[in-house]
Amino acid sequence: MAKVTLVFAALFIALGLVGFVGTGSQHPTALIPAALGLLLAIFGGLSFSPNAAKRKLFMHINVTLGLLGFLGTVMGLLQWFHMLAGAAVKNPPAVQSKAAMAILCLIYVVLCVRSFITARRNGTV
Repeated sequence: MAKVTLVFAALFIALGLVGFVGTGSQHPTALIPAALGLLLAIFGGLSFSPNAAKRKLFMHINVTLGLLGFLGTVMGLLQWFHMLAGAAVKNPPAVQSKAAMAILCLIYVVLCVRSFITARRNGTV
């Protein structure tokens, strides 16, 4: 799961950079996904530890970050659905970025939970 974490970290960093450049580099909050990606990369790298307890700790930190990322952007996902239905939104690029982050976070959390369940069933924890 550590390798998957590094892939998602790269996706979040790319999302943050694209959002920042796409808004004319005027809105530093567009870099929030990149900050999450950086944290995931750090803890994802630390989860390559040969010590099972440390691996478990760092992966639980990562899934917690993913869950917090989802909870922080879920309203953007709802706004995105309203935007798709034709409603006007205040800042469409921000809504799209939040929706993308929410979807990525949700997928990441689901993958982590499935991995934790599989590890528990196989007795590798």
